[in-house]
Amino acid sequence: MRILISAVGSHGDILPFIGLALALRERGHDVRLYGNGFFTDLVAGAGLTFVATSDARLYQDGLTDQRLTDSRSGLALVAQGVMSPVLPTYEAMARDVLPGQTLLVGSFFAFAPRLLAETQGLPFAAIHLAPSAFRSDHLAPRISPLGHFEHWPRVIKGAFWAWMDRRILDPLFGEPLNRLRSRLGLPPARRVLHRWIHHGSVTIGLFPEWLAPRQPDWPADLQLVGFPMYDGPRARGLSPDLDAFLDAGTPPVVFTAGTGNATSHPFYAESAQACERLGLRGLLVAQRREQLPEVLPPGVMHVAHAPFSQLFPRAAAVVHHGGIGTLSQALRAGVPQLIRPMAYDQFDNASRACRLGVARELLPRSYRGARLESALRDVANNPSIRAACESVAERMAQEDGLHSACAALERRIDSGLSASPVQDAASMPSEVTTMPTPSGP
Repeated sequence: MRILISAVGSHGDILPFIGLALALRERGHDVRLYGNGFFTDLVAGAGLTFVATSDARLYQDGLTDQRLTDSRSGLALVAQGVMSPVLPTYEAMARDVLPGQTLLVGSFFAFAPRLLAETQGLPFAAIHLAPSAFRSDHLAPRISPLGHFEHWPRVIKGAFWAWMDRRILDPLFGEPLNRLRSRLGLPPARRVLHRWIHHGSVTIGLFPEWLAPRQPDWPADLQLVGFPMYDGPRARGLSPDLDAFLDAGTPPVVFTAGTGNATSHPFYAESAQACERLGLRGLLVAQRREQLPEVLPPGVMHVAHAPFSQLFPRAAAVVHHGGIGTLSQALRAGVPQLIRPMAYDQFDNASRACRLGVARELLPRSYRGARLESALRDVANNPSIRAACESVAERMAQEDGLHSACAALERRIDSGLSASPVQDAASMPSEVTTMPTPSGP
């Protein structure tokens, strides 16, 4: 079959879909990816067909915008980045459709394949990377430092989601989408990040149910298949300099602020100082060296990139932003985590890791001085955290999220490639709700 995949987001959002594309190709399918030109070399390096549908500068400019690391100020930037490539992506994917032989796949913010599925009656698979893709009036996703709203009455939670859509999300995403829908002869969609975002032939969550127990008001057809666990070709390995550093002493604490921003100067400065004060070896992972202090303390090294699947098993602990990809790699490695969430799905991911007992959380305003030192000592030396990490790692060793996702897609193919009936977008029921979940910054 021909499978056309559109993925929108940061490096951490794209990697899982590269892994999925490779797994599907190994099973005999013709797979093509569509996305920002910044990822051309990354996808081509994996040997896959890639169509760039937006300029790399759009992504690069976002990396250096401080507003992107805050949910409130950054959401408008996210919306701009999401909406600007929709029509070019739609047109590029439409050119590659083989009637009767095509399945469309899209990430949370990939609007183009959803529109193409409606206009051409094609099957579509919605694939979400993190649990916060699914709102709930039961256990709500944590979208801020405040928590999961467990003690709020369900009616209040529902009213809150509706208010957020009406006042914030619909103006940013719904209005430009509906202008495009009108051009394509489609009816308007209401609360597009509510139910419309899930509508398709199959809905898949690339995370396990033990991380995020299924809620009664999640989509009935949702399939939770486990983490994708792809972070690049294994043949690439660790650099000789990094390998030598790891061999030269005790396991270091690894610090990463994610690939979706280049403005985490305070994070790296505080991290380096904490390592020096505590006598820890540290590894700072940052694509741009200018984010780091000009001079690093003894025993602290910088690398632009390293495959986490090979690095984390050799770490004493991992300190990160709460991106779902980094979280899953740390879980599989069985390494304790200190999570410093800044925005978007990161709060929810951090909370779920803490509930598993494998992590502690420290908000950015507290990530300094004595509180940081205390948190680092805790995650590195706490036997209960270590035991929880080992238990989760054993569980993950039995899972294969990419294989399960491929199997779910192939079951849809085997059942026939006619699209699911598309309801009038303006009259879709509203019991199921969602929340935008970019993994970056």
